[in-house]
Amino acid sequence: MSFQGLHHVCLKAKGREAFDRTVRFYTGTLGFSLLRTWGTGDRSGAMVDLGNCVLEIMATGQAGEEKGIFPHIALRTEDVDGALALAVSAGCPVVMEPTDKSLGEAYPIRIAFCTGPAGEEIEFFQER
Repeated sequence: MSFQGLHHVCLKAKGREAFDRTVRFYTGTLGFSLLRTWGTGDRSGAMVDLGNCVLEIMATGQAGEEKGIFPHIALRTEDVDGALALAVSAGCPVVMEPTDKSLGEAYPIRIAFCTGPAGEEIEFFQER
């Protein structure tokens, strides 16, 4: 058996309304492509192409639940500040303003974090 890498990350929205906001955010605001949708109401699902992996969004989470099991989604970008501004314009609260860091001498990065429409934490990640 061999593995070919990550296929998708699943994000549970908290009901149909949060599901719709989340799909609009990733496709409309951030500009990723919607691959497919299925189901209705609180059994709705969607897959969004993030470029090198797929984000599966499900409407099966319940209001009041903690955010998903993964700590955050890191999205590669060439403009952290612009990406965060897009998210903020869509109503996403900032968790961490754009910051320059180093992950070792030869790996400078710029990152920022916000909270997405389903309560997920989103990191905008730029290699320098």
